[in-house]
Amino acid sequence: MSVTTTTHLNFRGTAREALDFYRSVFGGRTVAVTYKDAGAVRDESEADWVMWGEVAGDNGFHVMAYDVPGHLPWNQGENPFFVSVRGDDADEISALWGKLAEGSAVVRPLEPAPWVSLYGMLTDRFGVTWVLDVTAPYEG
Repeated sequence: MSVTTTTHLNFRGTAREALDFYRSVFGGRTVAVTYKDAGAVRDESEADWVMWGEVAGDNGFHVMAYDVPGHLPWNQGENPFFVSVRGDDADEISALWGKLAEGSAVVRPLEPAPWVSLYGMLTDRFGVTWVLDVTAPYEG
């Protein structure tokens, strides 16, 4: 079992451009899933926005990014990033969630999501927003 943390950057409509830029600087590969790809479109004008994206390089560089949809609050100066915790063991991620959730505001409960077997988001008592998920593909 292993767990990693990754800086998860938040944008509004420019995540793909930012990911492409970071790839041009640091190298690596870009993966981007749009809201349309995930079947999670609420606003057609945002269908091609990045719902989940990353640049990962063999040199160890790794950054994640997404476009905050218009129905959610976003202020570049107030919530420009999340800390993403990913692991391949649901029990381990659930245990970490349980500890982090104490005194936190749950944004999205840790539960199955269309793109992964477990996903949750919370803001801890220090104002840091954490995203926890299990890397194993969803089979539901």
